[in-house]
Amino acid sequence: MMPRFLRHALTIARRDFTATVMTPTFLLFLLSPLLMIGFGVIGGLSGQAASSASEARQQIVAIAPLGQHDALRAGDRELRSVFTRDSVRPRLRLEQPQADPARQARALFDADASEVAAVLYGPLDRPMVLRRAGAEAEGRYLAALAAQTLRAEQAGGIRSTPRFETIRREAPTVSGRGQAAYFSTFAIFLVTLMLSGQAVGAMAEERSNKVIEILAAAVPLESVFFGKLLGAFGSALLFVAFWGTLVANLPRLLPGDAAGMLSSLSVAVGPIFPLLLVGYFVMAYLLQSAVFLGVGALASTQREIQMLSLPITIFQFAMFGMASYAAGNPGSWVATAAEIVPFSSPMAMAARAANAPELWPHALAFVWQALWVAGTLTIAARLFRRGVLKSGSPKRGKKAVA
Repeated sequence: MMPRFLRHALTIARRDFTATVMTPTFLLFLLSPLLMIGFGVIGGLSGQAASSASEARQQIVAIAPLGQHDALRAGDRELRSVFTRDSVRPRLRLEQPQADPARQARALFDADASEVAAVLYGPLDRPMVLRRAGAEAEGRYLAALAAQTLRAEQAGGIRSTPRFETIRREAPTVSGRGQAAYFSTFAIFLVTLMLSGQAVGAMAEERSNKVIEILAAAVPLESVFFGKLLGAFGSALLFVAFWGTLVANLPRLLPGDAAGMLSSLSVAVGPIFPLLLVGYFVMAYLLQSAVFLGVGALASTQREIQMLSLPITIFQFAMFGMASYAAGNPGSWVATAAEIVPFSSPMAMAARAANAPELWPHALAFVWQALWVAGTLTIAARLFRRGVLKSGSPKRGKKAVA
């Protein structure tokens, strides 16, 4: 038979889980990341459209005899193959020289039809490059284009024909482990930040409706807090399972190059890493939700909730910053401190699992974090009992009034 404390907590957890999940609002919450992704995509496409429109008007101009135009175009194609996008440098325009090439080049900057970033004129071995302020890279590109074209002419049109082969590294790399450590830290922080705040509103609502006082009269207050924590965790686990399944199948939908970049991520502990990552997410969520439960229990209005939640959120960002530094600098004193501080420990230890192969520190970390979860819940329950229910034990040293 289960202890009475656990039976009471599971009853409260089942009540809260059903009340949260079996509502249309939870479906909207479950799909809320799609809205965030949609707004991000729309904003990105809008910015890209504005940037593309600006890039389309940009040009670089080479004033050269007609006989050099083909060689300049060939050199431009070779140089652009170095960049990942053809639009990294503005489009090249070729013009034939007039009576005064210097005056012709300067007049191009004042034309309304296009926006000229840089102009090259003169012999290719001693070219003159004019560039607009802020277009130093475009000017250097035209100088490199002149040198490339001159080398091709001196070689008599002979060009090398390279062959390319993609090699996949079998052994894990240090950079791959570092990237996996940072992604793990960021994932735990982001999901915890999104989900842990639910406990505040639920507790504050039931306090304003006097439901929490009815529950506290029926079962021990610690069971109420622990049950609400389990109920909130159940809905959070459903959210994580839904989106985790989608993310796990994402590499199948990505192009080969993108999937290859994901495969370069590696972890030091091996196949047990997903279990450790889930365990540290559970601990991070329980720790943060326990704190927010205490805030929701002590705050009587939404204004007080907002005022108390803001410092906690700032504290969460500070813990994430420390854990992120630990992910990039394993073995440093900051990493050790982040692994010990309870509210940054889940994120820092997830990063350690990616960077170091030892498993015994994770067992100690889980015990340490579980103790802090229990302590935080106990403190929150006692503060609620003394500050709200006014049912604390009498202070010592006071004599009873006859």
